[in-house]
Amino acid sequence: MRQFVSRASAYAAGLAGASAVLLGAFGAHALHGVLDPEHAQVWETAVKYQFWHALALVMTVAMVPKGRAAHIAVHGFGYGIVLFSGSLYLLALGAPRWVGLVTPFGGVAFVVGWVALAMALARRHGA
Repeated sequence: MRQFVSRASAYAAGLAGASAVLLGAFGAHALHGVLDPEHAQVWETAVKYQFWHALALVMTVAMVPKGRAAHIAVHGFGYGIVLFSGSLYLLALGAPRWVGLVTPFGGVAFVVGWVALAMALARRHGA
């Protein structure tokens, strides 16, 4: 039986998903009427990207055997959530604009994660 990515990665995937739900609810309820429409949209974008990449983490943990590509995918998705979504959350809450300089690095981390996931899945299926 193949061993899949680490238990810590599984917990990270669950934490990423749970916090996406909590941050989405926080934005919809506690920040409703507090954020202007532009900042509310930024918050919503952060939640969407976090949730989709939490699902990518779950998929990686559940389907991809341990290996370098799986390790890179997990880290790419994790760093992407922190850098991309995290910087957007901060910007939505009024952080200085320079915080936005971090956002593209999170986007690159997401792309690296997806490419690594594709490579890991291709290897798994003998491609």
